[in-house]
Amino acid sequence: MAKTSSIERNNKRVRLAARYAPKRAALKAQANDKNLSPEERFNARLKLAKLPRNSAPNRQRLRCSLSGRSRGNYRKFKLSRLALRELASKGQIPGMVKSSW
Repeated sequence: MAKTSSIERNNKRVRLAARYAPKRAALKAQANDKNLSPEERFNARLKLAKLPRNSAPNRQRLRCSLSGRSRGNYRKFKLSRLALRELASKGQIPGMVKSSW
């Protein structure tokens, strides 16, 4: 089990990214719009830089939804390799069978 503080810090980043997503998208569109003047584009970049750092989606870490483990995760299931193997062995993931020969 991962530290609770690191799990909560990541959850906070997810919430911030969701809250600032529309504003961030609008500012990025302005900054990349070639029809605007260079001053307006520069001001959009300055406003974008003033947004909280943790509101950027690339600061989020993919963590296991059960254990909070940060490494060895499957994006499709949002589970770590250890939790996925355990659930598959118990037959709790539909269509997934642990191979044996």
